[in-house]
Amino acid sequence: MVRSIRPTKVSLVEILTMAVEAMWSNRLRTGLTMLGVIIGISSVIAVTSVGQGIQKATEQQIQALGSNVILVLAGAARSGGISQGFGSASTLTWEDAQAVSQQVTAAESVTAYLQRAVQVVYAGQNVSTQVLGTDLNYPEVKNIHPQEGQYFTQEDLDNANPVVVLGSKVRDDLFGVGSSAIGSDIRIQNGRYKVIGVMESKGAAGAQNVDDQMYIPLTNMSARIVGNNALNGTAINGLWLKAQNEAQLDAAQFQVTNLLRIRHNIYPPQPDDFRIINQVDIINTFSSVVGLFTILVGAIAGISLLVGGIGIANIMLVSVVERTREIGIRKAVGATYSAILSQFLTEAVVVAVIGGVIGIGFGICLALAAANIFKFPFVVSFWSIIAGFGFSLVTGLVAGVIPARNAARLDPIAALRSD
Repeated sequence: MVRSIRPTKVSLVEILTMAVEAMWSNRLRTGLTMLGVIIGISSVIAVTSVGQGIQKATEQQIQALGSNVILVLAGAARSGGISQGFGSASTLTWEDAQAVSQQVTAAESVTAYLQRAVQVVYAGQNVSTQVLGTDLNYPEVKNIHPQEGQYFTQEDLDNANPVVVLGSKVRDDLFGVGSSAIGSDIRIQNGRYKVIGVMESKGAAGAQNVDDQMYIPLTNMSARIVGNNALNGTAINGLWLKAQNEAQLDAAQFQVTNLLRIRHNIYPPQPDDFRIINQVDIINTFSSVVGLFTILVGAIAGISLLVGGIGIANIMLVSVVERTREIGIRKAVGATYSAILSQFLTEAVVVAVIGGVIGIGFGICLALAAANIFKFPFVVSFWSIIAGFGFSLVTGLVAGVIPARNAARLDPIAALRSD
């Protein structure tokens, strides 16, 4: 009498053991199969981390210069029908800034400025930089103070004295890193200026490097470098207003807008001859742009995951063909449809998960290296790691379904006859 072969149940441990043995017997192929998943996961982790690090660094730098401030720019001059950008026309004056300081109740402090690109010369060193002509309120409003020497005084402002406070980068470029510059004479636009201070280092805020600037009295700037080209008063490029707190920014912006419209005789529907920029809006806008860019690049990097999934599916299909006789033997001795399905599906998932774990570790290392090289905060989101692991798991499941089903559906007699 012929005994019927009973289907045998296979435990999860046995399935995992067989999957690892099958992978180990084809180590090179398994490693190459993992490569697509590793590249995809590490790219997603690294790109997300770098984007968040840059965003955090920029937010910190902007906030270090004051998050409760607004910038009011003069109108845009036009040359040949082309706008030269806000701040280029002579539509704002120092008198406007003084009126804002006195009449805008939401303002804690106001500072006006004129800005130009200039050449600076000292002992054979010739440096191109920015010079700001401003008043005594600038350090308080912009939260930047001298680390050496002093800022210019009211007497310097009243008498348009040729004194200058250097940014730390300008000091380093002219005198050498860490050298003393106090008391030295430098030449700005063919005029001699005495260095009385060096500002503390603040770094770059967006496209502007605050350390690559110099500061002189606004009266001197207007008279000797720019020229007083306003019909009434001293022309300025703009003014900074420091509100009492961030909650007062909207009120300050509203009050400044109305005051300047009255002073400049602007009535609807006439356009304003100035522009107001809220510092908080700058942070939010930049965060949105960086966030969208990170998502875009992350999505592009995610294509590697798709390629990795296709690679896993291809290799598993080849594996099914190569192991047809093994599958036939296992089914002949009682392996069930679900056991065969589970084995090949588990192999695909294990390949993807191990590749995902390696990719996560490699991505974190890349992000850490980028943060150290480019000097921004190292930030790795917990959710990006979870997403990376989840993607690798889903990739294995999806890529292994068809090969596993094909293996489980093989007819044992036909499988045993295969070469």
